[in-house]
This record gives sequence, C-alpha cells and structure tokens, in this order.
Amino acid sequence: MLAIVSIWTTNAWLTTRFSENTRVRSELRLALYTGNLLSELQRTAVVPLLLARDPALIGSLNSNEFSTTSARLIAAQKEIGAASIRLLDASGRTVGSTDRYQLGTNNVLSPFYVEALRSRDTVFTVANQGGGAYEFTYSRAVVADGKTLGVIVVGADLSRLERSWAGISDAVAVTDSEGNIILATEPRWRGLTMPEALAVRDAPSAIQRAFQVTADWTALPIDAYVQGRAVMQAEARIPFRGWRMISFTTYASVREQVNAVLALEIMGFAILLAGTFYVLSRRARSQSVAYMRESADLRALNMRLTREIAERERMQKELRVAEQTVQQSSKLAALGEMSAGVSHELNQPLAAMKTYLAGARLLLQRGRSEEALSSFQRIDDLIERMGAITRQLKSYARKGGEAVEPVDLRAAVSSALTMMEPQLRGRTIRVTRNLPRRPVTVMADRIRLEQVIINLLRNAVDAVRDKRDARIEITVETGAHAYVLVRDNGPGILDLEKLFEPFWTTKKPGEGTGLGLAISSSIVADFGGRLTAHNEDEGAVFAVELPLQKPRQDPQALAAE
Repeated sequence: MLAIVSIWTTNAWLTTRFSENTRVRSELRLALYTGNLLSELQRTAVVPLLLARDPALIGSLNSNEFSTTSARLIAAQKEIGAASIRLLDASGRTVGSTDRYQLGTNNVLSPFYVEALRSRDTVFTVANQGGGAYEFTYSRAVVADGKTLGVIVVGADLSRLERSWAGISDAVAVTDSEGNIILATEPRWRGLTMPEALAVRDAPSAIQRAFQVTADWTALPIDAYVQGRAVMQAEARIPFRGWRMISFTTYASVREQVNAVLALEIMGFAILLAGTFYVLSRRARSQSVAYMRESADLRALNMRLTREIAERERMQKELRVAEQTVQQSSKLAALGEMSAGVSHELNQPLAAMKTYLAGARLLLQRGRSEEALSSFQRIDDLIERMGAITRQLKSYARKGGEAVEPVDLRAAVSSALTMMEPQLRGRTIRVTRNLPRRPVTVMADRIRLEQVIINLLRNAVDAVRDKRDARIEITVETGAHAYVLVRDNGPGILDLEKLFEPFWTTKKPGEGTGLGLAISSSIVADFGGRLTAHNEDEGAVFAVELPLQKPRQDPQALAAE
C-alpha cells in the first residue's frame, strides 16, 4: 500500500510539472512558426512590386508579344522560391505563367484581379480551391504612363511551412479572421472551423476506447483529442489580417520523463521486495526435500510430453500432404473455370460466323460474288479474333494489365457494335450510340476491352428480348475518368449482390455459363478500373469506369513555353 500511494503521488506531481514545461515549449514553438509565416508572407509581398516595374513585362503587355514571358517568369520563380507567378493582361486573360496549363485562362472575376485594379497597390487574397486546398496570392496592377496594362499575380508557397510543421509538432492549424482553418498539418481540417475539425476523427474501437481511458489519467489537463489521443492546446495571434495559429501537443514526452523517475522509484521498492523474498526463500529451502520427491513424477511427465511432441510432428506432416492435395484441387477448379470462360467468349464469334456463312451462300446463289467476298473477309476477321481470344487465356489465371496500349473508347465501341450486328439485325431493337467528337483514350488491351463491351451488349439484348419497344443506349463520357454506359429498358437486375459472382446466371440452362460479367469485371480491374451496375426507373445500367491516359510531358517543351 505504501508503494502504491508513493507512486501515485509522485506521478501526479511530476505530470503537472512536466506538462507545464511542455506547454511553455509549445508556446515558444508557436512564436517561431508565427515568425516563419510572417517572414514568408513579407518576402512574397515584395515580388509583385518588383515584377510590376519590370521593363520586359511592360514591353510584352504593350506589344502583345508573350513568346518569352513564361520563360522569364519561370526564371524569376526559381530565384524567388514563390509557388507560382502569373501575368494577366488588361482583359484578365493569362498571357504568361509558370504553369503552362494556366495560359489562356480568364480571371476577370477572380478576387486577386479585381482587388488589384481597385487599389492600384499590392493586395493579398486567399482563395478556396476546393478539396481542402487554399491559394495565397499577392497581386498588383502593372501601370505604365498612367495606363493599366495588366496584373501580376504571385502565389505564396505556404505548403512548405505546413510540411516543416508536420515533421516537428503533432498538429498545427492556422485560422483566418472568420475562424476557418486555411493551413493545417491535418489535411482533413482545411476549410472547417476548429470545433468541426476536432470532431472529424474515426470512431474508436472498444480496445482503443479502453486504452484511451487507461492512458488519459496521467495526461492532465486534457484540452482536446486529436486522432484519438489526448493533447494540450496552445494558441497565438498572428499580426496579419486577424489570423491565429493553434498547436496541439501530445503528452508522449511528458510520459517519458515521468516514467523515467517512476522507474527509479519502482526499482527501489523492487530491491526492498527482493530482500523480503530472500528471507522467505530461506524458509522455502526446508521444503526442497519434498520437491525432490516429486522429481520422479516430473521425469515421467517429461517422457509423456516427448511422445506427444512426436505425435504432433507426425500429424503436421500429414497436414502438409493434405494442403498439397487441396492446392492441386484448386488448380483443377481454376482450369475448369478457364475452359468455361473460353467457351463463353467463343460463342459470339461462332454465332456471327454462322450468320455470315448463311448470307454468303445466298449471295453466291444470286450471283453477287463481290458482296459474298466481303462476308468471307468478315469471317476471316472473326477467325483472327478467336485466335486473339485464346491468346488471352493467361489473363484469367494471373493479374493482367501488362500488355496494354492507348485505346480510343469510340473505336472499341464501334468494333463491338460491328460484332453484334448480326444479332441486332435479327431483332427489332433501337440502338442509340452517343459518342464524343474528340478521342477518349485509355490504357487497355483493345481485344479484351471489346470483349467486355460485347458481353454488356449481349446481356442488354437478352434483357429486352420480350419488349415491344426494345431500346439499348451505349454512351461514352469523359470527366475525371472515362466511362462507357450501356442502358436498356428491360426488367432490371433482381440480385445486384450476386451479379458478378462466377457461374451465377438468370438464363435458362444452355443459354449462358454465368461467367460473362465475372470475367468482364476481372478484365476491367486489370486495366485499373471497375465495372458497376444499378437499376433505373426503366431497365438497368452497366458502367465501365477506366482511368484516362495521362499525356507524357516534355520538360524541355515546358521550359520553352
């Protein structure tokens, strides 16, 4: 009891003392961060004034000749260390920039352009770019002979300070005059108020809650929780536009110092207990005779354990043999699935070949040999396609995505519709094709991508089999990713959860293997995308989402621009 009371009292006194020292260090660190932030802002604030008086930039605005403007701005950026530099003409159009993607953009409504024209002095603006990203810019009007020629905009690189803060402090945030967080080492905090930011955390598990309760008793006072850990909060005012800086420091360093002292105290009590145990051990020696009598039983037990260990080793060997048998069975199951997949993928070309042969026979009977030759050419193309499908068998047994090339989704859709032409002609189905005018390029294997589109079209044809006004719509869209959408006005999908499972199908026996969507989903995943499906008010929609091809950039071309 004396040891417990002593350790408890020592822990409480040392925790309070070292927590105060940690708070003082946190406040000193805040003062240093504030100074660094002001220094970066002041250093960047001078740049627009210097560039607004640059004769070369003024001459470019007067002559409307901007061939070397971007190169000059890039050189200035490297010397100054700014995040970005842009030159706008009098209409707000970007005529020079360190980022070539900004060239030609119109910023006539941007705050940094409007405020610079109004004040005729260097102005500072903060713009929320969405997704928790903020842009900090200084801008100034370029004036020559009393005439406003344009605006120079310089971006302050404050993200560098965020990265340096993240390497030292546990969490640091900067709020503007309205209380919104504009800089933070926690990306999820940006754009929120401080109470909202502290509430953004993952729900702890039962084990984490129990650990938190047992750890927080040594970390008083607790100001807030960051990522499930108790922290102390320090705040400092930044003499710039009403900004404030807030830091959060964990009690890890406090706990280390307190534990070091407690370890020495516990060691002292341990020595005292060791002496007590020594006295008690002398009394225990008198009982050693009785223990020796039990040694014979222990030896017998040891022999029995040895036999059990040998039996366990034998069972482990048998288990390894059983595991090898299971692995061989898995290989045979995979081989069967691959064979079924080949049968499924070859059904469509075989059906198309049968249709073309029948058409060629009629054309030859009617003496139209030239038209029959075109059918034979299509049959030759289908045979080549069947050979390409068999060469893709290995993609069902390993992860694909190796033999890929740029593929235009519009061409893949057109080729798939050509393959489906015999089936579509045999039924009254209105097919609508919505393709963009510009190419939509993705990285994929064209043969396998066409297999996916053909499988989706076949499912749509089967879905509208009993509809009088059967409609199928295939659309290619582009945004952050490329999308191929196949819509039908059929009855919809009954079970979305089992849709992409192998061998699951709603067709009658002999009409399908249940592998089409499972294989298609695997192929799209190999290309880095995903295949999804959902029901609409009328019919179902299958969506193929693929990442767009990223164009390669030439560093020398960027520098020349």
